[in-house]
Amino acid sequence: MKIILKTFKLLSVFLLVIGTTACSDDDDTITPTRTTVVDVALANNLTSLAAALEATDLTSTLQGDGPFTVFAPSNDAFTQLLTDTGLDLENLSTAEEALVKNILLNHVIIGSVTSSTDLVNAGSGYTNTAATGPNQANLSLYFTTSTGVMLNGSSTVTNADNVASNGVVHIVDEVIGLPTIATFATTNPALSNLVAALQLADSGTPTVPYISTVSDSSAGPFTVFAPSNDAFADLLLELDPSGNTSLGDLDPATVDAVLTYHIVSGNVQSSSLPNGTVATLGGDITADNSAFTLTDPNARVSNIVTSLVDIQSINGVVHVIDKVLLPMQ
Repeated sequence: MKIILKTFKLLSVFLLVIGTTACSDDDDTITPTRTTVVDVALANNLTSLAAALEATDLTSTLQGDGPFTVFAPSNDAFTQLLTDTGLDLENLSTAEEALVKNILLNHVIIGSVTSSTDLVNAGSGYTNTAATGPNQANLSLYFTTSTGVMLNGSSTVTNADNVASNGVVHIVDEVIGLPTIATFATTNPALSNLVAALQLADSGTPTVPYISTVSDSSAGPFTVFAPSNDAFADLLLELDPSGNTSLGDLDPATVDAVLTYHIVSGNVQSSSLPNGTVATLGGDITADNSAFTLTDPNARVSNIVTSLVDIQSINGVVHVIDKVLLPMQ
């Protein structure tokens, strides 16, 4: 860290000297040097990021006023991305350029967010990046800080809080891919029972390919009303007050039927939630967009958790709810 900070200071001094010597001898006003997030990336030898920004015409954007928070992948991280995808930054098709640009924007937050204070103090949660998904909705980014700052469950901040004039740069060890519904379901521990329910439904015959579908970036888009772990625990007690029934004891076909009442075709963010009938894959439920509730055919009311709405992925949006919705009984 000391070496990086020393390099950054030397770069700032160098630029300042250039700016000063360029001024007229009669001009006593010294204009402070402006060091952008792109300059900071170059000062940290992030040449692959710089090349990707240039290939997608994002360099000038990130040299703008901002402020921007940039999670900057290391050169090794970019090399791994290019190896895995077969992309060639010097020979991108129009579609490939759009894809790479969106991936890069998935590393950018509009605003200045420090890793060592803002994110660590928050603990965990979601924020939005500049990347977009269905209906041009900004993609979500899930962060945890229990063992260092981790993004979407895989990319870790290795060098935080490199300050620029127009924002801050955090170096990460892995490119943050465009998240799917599965990304957010599997990275948030509060949704582990939902993942278990999807896996249980998949185990039936014939299988219902929930996991592969929500993992497919080209699928959907879907809107998922995702019951929290507590919602599933309450349902099990509702089914068996003795507490002797676990999720794994349920019939896969029954779980499948229940899950269909939590999925809607299309990308419905909270601002577009209708007031009235909502057609799920399983049947109709009723939404109240003022109370933020969903009511199933059995008149059981589930609250949409307002702090966990609009978790936006590339193949759909997730809204966390506090009660499992059930088919007509």
